[in-house]
Amino acid sequence: MMTTSTPTSIVDNSEPAGINATLHEPISADGTPDLGKVYEVPARQGRAVRVAKGQTIRIINTHGTQVCDMWAFKADSMNEFLSMEHLRAWIDRVNPRPGDAMVTNHRRPILTFKTDTSVGIHDTLIAPCDIHRYRTLGVEGYHDSCADNLRLAIKAIGLRTREVPGSLNLWMNIPFNKEGAIEWLPTVSEAGDYVEFVAEMDCIVVMSSCPQDIIAINSNQPMPVHFSVH
Repeated sequence: MMTTSTPTSIVDNSEPAGINATLHEPISADGTPDLGKVYEVPARQGRAVRVAKGQTIRIINTHGTQVCDMWAFKADSMNEFLSMEHLRAWIDRVNPRPGDAMVTNHRRPILTFKTDTSVGIHDTLIAPCDIHRYRTLGVEGYHDSCADNLRLAIKAIGLRTREVPGSLNLWMNIPFNKEGAIEWLPTVSEAGDYVEFVAEMDCIVVMSSCPQDIIAINSNQPMPVHFSVH
């Protein structure tokens, strides 16, 4: 993994704090996939893929221990995107299940949650990790992050997002008690577990193999995940 130094200034929230291979290794120039082909999201990196209305994206927790941050943007309007705060209000739960409509900040479905072979532990509460989070954890210098992986994956296919929306954190295990206290625990999924989402509009789906290696949500060893579009 190669990184560069932190820029001296950040013009807006579309600019990453550093660089990794995500920027230079898109699945294709504009993110269009070969249908049925299995692609890797390498450990600590992100990838973006175009999913047409009616197509299904499958995301695989290949090793079982990995959290995958996921976003979805309307293909022709990046200002509309899958929104966790709107989703929770729509489904009246904090944890989505198969059959749920996954809604945007305009309160309309962008995806439908189709399949989940895991026990169904996913997170909609925690913001994607970023350089500021790692600073609070004592990291000096640059550290890969889900926020930067989103920015870089989008840039890699020639697009731009001004903001980093909250992510759907697949397999992230963040239980909370009746007092509202949360815990940061390893995943409880098994190797090969997968989720599937059907696109309700042409969209850009972005995935980040979370690089968190300080808190044990990835068992302290970030691993790749895989995906395919059908």
